Amino acid sequence: MIHPRIVKKQRLTLLFLLLLIIATAVIGMGIGSSSVSFDRLIPTLFGQGTFKEEFVVFSVRMPRIVVTLLAGMALALSGSILQGITRNDLADPGIIGINSGAGIGVAIFYLFFPVDGGMFVYLLPVVAFAGAMVTAALLYLFSYDRKTGLQPVRLVLIGVGFSMAFSGAMIIIFSSVDPFKVDFIAKWLNGNIWGSDWPFIWAILPWLIVLIPFTLYRANRLNLLGMSEPVAVGVGVSIEKERIVLLLAAVALAAAAVSVTGGIAFIGLMAPHIAKALVGPRNQLFIPVAIMLGGWLLVLADTIGRNLIEPDGIPAGIMVALIGAPYFMYLLLKNDK
Repeated sequence: MIHPRIVKKQRLTLLFLLLLIIATAVIGMGIGSSSVSFDRLIPTLFGQGTFKEEFVVFSVRMPRIVVTLLAGMALALSGSILQGITRNDLADPGIIGINSGAGIGVAIFYLFFPVDGGMFVYLLPVVAFAGAMVTAALLYLFSYDRKTGLQPVRLVLIGVGFSMAFSGAMIIIFSSVDPFKVDFIAKWLNGNIWGSDWPFIWAILPWLIVLIPFTLYRANRLNLLGMSEPVAVGVGVSIEKERIVLLLAAVALAAAAVSVTGGIAFIGLMAPHIAKALVGPRNQLFIPVAIMLGGWLLVLADTIGRNLIEPDGIPAGIMVALIGAPYFMYLLLKNDK
């Protein structure tokens, strides 16, 4: 049983994060190359703005903020699942190569299989999932030992190796295609939020609607998987089956996010850690907090990045990496002690 004081703390934390997300979104809608004064935001949101104000808010800023929020949530949840099933605090879909696998799938699809523009948006998450799934299967295969099961440290090391290999493969692919297409994919790989229109929201939203409740339903199983394998087996958990099912969920979430935001790492690493520090390690408690944190971190990174340098700004993926890379090194040194 979870102590009522901790539950109350979790609810207050979620409320605070919700207010933080709203505040960041309001600031993000107001500032930019075509700014909308804050005293005009409320009238504009209720349909009383000028054509320019409504265009900037509803066609440019709001869909981008919503896409970024949903993608950050998906990446944070994916990281939470991966850390749970591997018992490795360094697991993140960007660090262990899943994002790279999804990225190379999307790159090949975009460069060599042109499809109708209307279908392209909805096929991207599927293609990204296929690429990420192949990567996850290879990671699992090379990290698994028949005697000792999944090797968490080996998983991270092999994942980093896969990321490097995919980077090399991407360079080879780039050398044989149209430079304009290469420019788009290069920006995409840097985490440049490109899916900033309403159709991209409908492309990622169903994955979250299904997989957030599914993961919370499986939270107790994640708690057990986080213990030693003898304990999990002793209480009747089918370890490999649960790991595979939850790994599929983590891969689907990461693929859906990457398909609309590009290559963004470290959100899935930072959000679960901060959430655990705030409300404790129980999955029922920290996963909702991690989801909200992930969404807010990516919205914040994108808002700062796109307003830092004119006219194109700094990609959100680079802004997150500037914070996430030192944090990753800190965790690596901490775990090495």
